[in-house]
Amino acid sequence: MELKKLKFVKRYSSNELEENLIIKGDNRKILDILKNKYSKKVKCIYIDPPYNNGEKYNHYLDDKDHKKWLKDLSSILKQLKEFLTEEGSIWISIDDNELHYLKTEADKIFNRKNFINTIVWQHRTTRENRNIFSNNHEYILVYAKNINQFKQSRNKIKSSSDILKRYKNIDDDSRGLWQSVSAHVQSGHGVKSQFYTITAPNGKIHKLPNGRCWVYNKEKMNAEIKKGNVWFGKDGNGVPRLKKFLRDMSLLVTPETLWTSDVVGTTNLAKKQSLKLFKDKLVFDTPKPEKLIKSILEIATNEGDIVLDAFLGSGTTTAVSHKMNRRYIGIEKEHKTIKYILNRMNQVINGDKSGISNEIKWQGGGGFCYYSQKT
Repeated sequence: MELKKLKFVKRYSSNELEENLIIKGDNRKILDILKNKYSKKVKCIYIDPPYNNGEKYNHYLDDKDHKKWLKDLSSILKQLKEFLTEEGSIWISIDDNELHYLKTEADKIFNRKNFINTIVWQHRTTRENRNIFSNNHEYILVYAKNINQFKQSRNKIKSSSDILKRYKNIDDDSRGLWQSVSAHVQSGHGVKSQFYTITAPNGKIHKLPNGRCWVYNKEKMNAEIKKGNVWFGKDGNGVPRLKKFLRDMSLLVTPETLWTSDVVGTTNLAKKQSLKLFKDKLVFDTPKPEKLIKSILEIATNEGDIVLDAFLGSGTTTAVSHKMNRRYIGIEKEHKTIKYILNRMNQVINGDKSGISNEIKWQGGGGFCYYSQKT
């Protein structure tokens, strides 16, 4: 068994069959040890590598020669690719400093056609007046192992409250809440039967705007009017619009690429959680909020899938994976950081109520095994 090449340290678990792993050691060496056992078995990889932005943080100096940084990260990405299932994906946090260089390298490794999107995350809401611009966002590069398979398997997300607020029932329709949408579209691909005038129930004639055609032919449109599926305004004289009922709509929607702080949290929110968990301790400067990782896992994984983080840092990926019933592998090399992670994960097992816990009604339980690299 490949894990025999690692030093078993401790089991934090109520279940002898736990497969979750926290491993202390050099990520490239650890990945090499794990590759036979976990090759093509990981559904989602999230990494938050050093950004190489020249900043000094509590736990490390983020300043390396650009070429060396890019070479090292490229080497790890090549290793990580081998762990992904065919429908799997990798999500890479980064900022402006190295974003475009990393994108070019990742295109070569994962194949440019497998690039999904760049997520823009609003990681802060306060203004930074010391810089030329107040930089309030970071990025997450998203690649699939096979973009066609990822598209088929990825999950949609729940509709936001803003979307649901669009549905009303101003005419007391017995079918419930609805919203109106345009009854005409651009005419570029329209056919002859889509060009006509509509006669409203009150006799008013409605002509098409220039460059537009109706979404239905005349026969279908008249049928929809009889069914009460076309809205002409409260007084019956408004421009015809189609009624779309909430009961007929899916409450799941396609994820967007702009992730705002009110939905996925900020760096400051994550720091406050760390301070709550570890009072009077030196916490991470730039931890990721649990809501951010939760959003990634909701899209890219299902319960029981394996999640891998080779730059575990503050342990957010494993904490969220544990709470969301995903299996996980977390790798971290720093001794002080590992102590922090183990403490945090132990609190998760014992029913930690911070982060996403209340939202998902986390009650505690489960466990993991802690290994270290043999010296």
